[in-house]
Amino acid sequence: MNHSARNLGVIWVAAWLRSFGIGLMGVVLGVFLYRQGFSSVAIGLIVAAGLAGSAAATVAVTAKADRLGRKKALFVLAMFTSLGALPLIVHSGLLLLGALAFLSMLNGMGTDRSAAFALEQAIIPSLVPDENRTWGLAWYNLVLDSSGALGALSAGAPLLAMRFWHIDLDIAYRMLFSGYAALNVLSGVSYLFLTSDIEIVSAARKERPAVSPQAKSTVTRLAGLFAIDSLGGGFLTDALVSYWFFRRFGIEENKLAVLFFAVHVLNALSHLGAAALARRIGLVKTMVFTHLPSSIFLIAASVAPSPRWAVALFLLRESLVEMDVPTRQSYVAAVVKPEERTFASGVTNLARNFSWAVSSSVAGVLMQRIAFSFPLLLGGSLKIVYDLLLWRAFRHVRPPEEE
Repeated sequence: MNHSARNLGVIWVAAWLRSFGIGLMGVVLGVFLYRQGFSSVAIGLIVAAGLAGSAAATVAVTAKADRLGRKKALFVLAMFTSLGALPLIVHSGLLLLGALAFLSMLNGMGTDRSAAFALEQAIIPSLVPDENRTWGLAWYNLVLDSSGALGALSAGAPLLAMRFWHIDLDIAYRMLFSGYAALNVLSGVSYLFLTSDIEIVSAARKERPAVSPQAKSTVTRLAGLFAIDSLGGGFLTDALVSYWFFRRFGIEENKLAVLFFAVHVLNALSHLGAAALARRIGLVKTMVFTHLPSSIFLIAASVAPSPRWAVALFLLRESLVEMDVPTRQSYVAAVVKPEERTFASGVTNLARNFSWAVSSSVAGVLMQRIAFSFPLLLGGSLKIVYDLLLWRAFRHVRPPEEE
């Protein structure tokens, strides 16, 4: 096995383990905190604290990972992530829970957008030829979302354990969160099998590669647009959406687990569809023309009169919404040089993480003070604005393989 294939395999294994925990946490976090007596505002703040921690970690990765070593950075990130289970196991108060959520980058989105995710998408394009770059990232995202689907499905385990084996619900949740910690430790150990081929800086030359002014300008423009998209996405984290289904329609955890399993399966399959479509019509067209209708379906779901309609429209949305993910990652990698990819991936993901943290921190307030479905309406609207602006700014900027 050559080193590129080995490194891809290691990244897939580590990412699979990490994403399983993220899919799990996306479904149970909001509902679990509500069962523990936390308000909508408090739940939104805890989700935001985790996203803010992820943003801070992405800053560190962008600035230091290439110089200190990508392998080492990935291992350390996984170890810190495993700490996110601790405040949930011991049932901490809001202050400690928020602090540890920040430190552990606790992800309530249900979708992997961590600092490790940002670094991995900078590494993968260097392991495959340019013409296979989008497909390589599509398969990577397929791994993430298929694992996230199984993680979401396992979110119903505590309720099933209580009903069929008469295990106290509180104890069942503690067991679940302990498993989450173990997954992230295993993910960290997996990274130790990466080879030095993933590093951009040699051991003898500990200098960070220079980033050209043109790359800085392009990445800054993209980051600004991605921030708008993620501002809308922060209102739509899995933790908040599952909480919305739970409170509005009374859908319990076991049924939510099945719903979000289906969501992640649709997301996973859509990545391969995105790669195939991008080869025919281009990356930017695929990003925009699949994302726009997904936002329309979301807005319709937020005002649906019944749970059946809400679920159906939400699933239609999820079958399209992730098609811009591998295409976006591929596009960012294509418009900069290989040695600039950690910078590009880090800055664009940082913009996204920061916006997610801002909007998710006020989502609970909007639910409580304006309308319970208002975050879904606002999130979908912001995503439509992003699509239109992206098309206007970058429809003529093509990656090398489309020239």
